[in-house]
Amino acid sequence: MRAGARALLRQAVPSPRRGAPGVAAGILQAVSTVALLACSAYLITRASEQPPVLYLSMAVVGVRAFALAKAVFRYLERYASHDAVFRQLSDIRVGVLARLIPLAPDGLSRSRRGSVLSAVVDDVDDMQNVWLRARLPLLTSAGVSLASVVFVAFFSVPAAVWLLVSLVLCVVVSVALSSAVAARSDRELSPRRARLADAAIDYVQSLDVLTAYGALPAAQERIHAADAELTRAQRARAVAESSVSALNGLFAGAASLGALVLAAPALGITLSGPMLAVVVLVPLAVFEVVASLPLALASRRSVRASAERIAATIPDERPPEIPADSEPRQGEPSPLPATGPAALTLSDLRVRWPGAASATIDGLDLDVRPGERVWLDGESGSGKTTLAHTLVRFLGYEGSARLGGHELSALPTRTVREHIGLIEQTPYLFNDTIRQNLLFARDTADGEELEHALQLVGLGDWLAERGGLDARVGERGALVSGGQAQRIALARALLHEFPILVLDEPTANVDQQHAESLLTELLGAAARGGRTVILISHDDVPEHLVDRRLRMASGRLAAR
Repeated sequence: MRAGARALLRQAVPSPRRGAPGVAAGILQAVSTVALLACSAYLITRASEQPPVLYLSMAVVGVRAFALAKAVFRYLERYASHDAVFRQLSDIRVGVLARLIPLAPDGLSRSRRGSVLSAVVDDVDDMQNVWLRARLPLLTSAGVSLASVVFVAFFSVPAAVWLLVSLVLCVVVSVALSSAVAARSDRELSPRRARLADAAIDYVQSLDVLTAYGALPAAQERIHAADAELTRAQRARAVAESSVSALNGLFAGAASLGALVLAAPALGITLSGPMLAVVVLVPLAVFEVVASLPLALASRRSVRASAERIAATIPDERPPEIPADSEPRQGEPSPLPATGPAALTLSDLRVRWPGAASATIDGLDLDVRPGERVWLDGESGSGKTTLAHTLVRFLGYEGSARLGGHELSALPTRTVREHIGLIEQTPYLFNDTIRQNLLFARDTADGEELEHALQLVGLGDWLAERGGLDARVGERGALVSGGQAQRIALARALLHEFPILVLDEPTANVDQQHAESLLTELLGAAARGGRTVILISHDDVPEHLVDRRLRMASGRLAAR
C-alpha cells in the first residue's frame, strides 16, 4: 500500500478524545440490547411460574430501562461517532484539495476527469467508513462479546465456553466466506465507480461530436459495460453479505442449542428455569451484535481500495516538472512595476511535461519588450501552449525566464499570475450569469464597469440582445458561441488589468469568416493601455495588428 493511502487511513480515524464517546455509547447500546433480551427472557419464564407481582417488578423495570437505554445509547453512538468522523472527513477534504490545487492543471494531465472527480467525491466520502463501518463495529463487538461471555459464566461455565467457541468459529468462518466471495469485488468497487464516471462524463461532454460522427451507440455501450461491471461487483458483495447473515443465524442457533444442552443438567441444582432461559437466549442477542464483524472487514477492504485510488490519482509528491506554489511574504512589496508591463526575457529555456520522455521546449530564446504584440505560430506539438503554461507557472522550467529582470521561479506564484494572464483555447465559463462570470476577476466592479468591459471586446449589442448581465451562459458556456466565450474571457482579463496577456488559439472555435474580425477586436482591446500581448495562433493575422511574427518548431524559434 502506498504511503499516501496509509496516511489517509490513519487520518480517517478520530483521536482517542473524539472517538471514545462513540465507542463507549456503542458498547453500552450493544450491552443494552443483550440485557434487554436477558431481562425479557427472565420476565416471561418467571411470569409463567405465576409468582406474586412483587417478584416481577424488578424485571419489568429492567425491560423498560434497557429498552429506553438501547434507543438512547444508539442515538448517542450515532451522534458522537458521526460528529467525530465528519470532523476528520473535513480535514481529509481540505488535505486532498491542498494536494490537488498545486498540481492543477498540468500535474493532473494524465488523470482522467472522471477519475479525479470520483477520487475527490466518492472515495473521500468512503473514508468515513474506516471508523463507522470498520473499526467501531470491531471495538463494539469485542466489548459486548467479552461482557456476555463473562455474564453467562456466572450461571454456567460450560455454556460460557461454548458461547466463546461459537463466536470465534462464526467470525473465522464468516470472514473466510466473505473473503472468498467478495474480496475482489470489495477492492474493485472504487475503480469501477471511477470507470463509470469517466464514461458518463465523456459521453455528456462530447455528445455533439459523438452525434456528428455516429459514435453514440459505441459510447452508450461503454457506459452500459462500465455499469454492468459495477453491478456485478455490488451483486457479489450483496451475495457475500447475505451468506454471512445466514451463517451468523446458523451459529446463533447452534450456540443457543449448545447452551441448552450444557446448562440443562444444572437445572434445579444451581440454575432455576428463568436463569436457564437467560443462558439459552443471550447468545441470540450477542450474535446479532457480532454479525457486523464480517461486514466491517469487507468495509475495511473497500476503504483501503478507496484510499489507494486517492493516492494514485493525486500523488503525494509534486512532480519535478510542476513548480512549487509560493506566496508573497506578509507586507512585502511586489518587485514588478505597479503599472504597465515588464520586459520578458527567455534564455535557453527548457520545459518538460510531467512524465514526458523528452522536453517539449528545448533551448528557446525570446525577448518581448513592454507593450509589444508578438504572434507565435507553428505546427501542433511545437511547444506554443507549453510556453503559455510556463509563463503562468503551470509548468516549471530549466534555463532562464526573467520578468522585469526577476527570475520567474524566484517570484511568488501569485505575483506572476497577477502580472501575466492566460486566455486558453477553450476558456472556462461557470454555469451562472454573465455578471458572475465577470465579477470573480474583480469583485468590486459595478454594472457599468462590467458593461464597459464587454463593449471593449465587441459584446455590447450582444449583451443587450441577451437581456443584460443577468443572462445565463449555461454549463461550460453552452449557451454562447466559441467566439463569444473568448470575448467574455478577454473582458475578464481586462477587468483584472493584467499587464501581459497570452492568447492561446483564440480563433480555434470560430469559423474562418469571423476569425479575422475577432482577432482584430481581441488584439485591439487586449493592447489597450499599453499591454504586452503574446498571441498564439495557427491562423493568419493582419500585418498591422502585431509588431512581430515568430515561428516555433521543435521547441525553438525558427526563421520564418
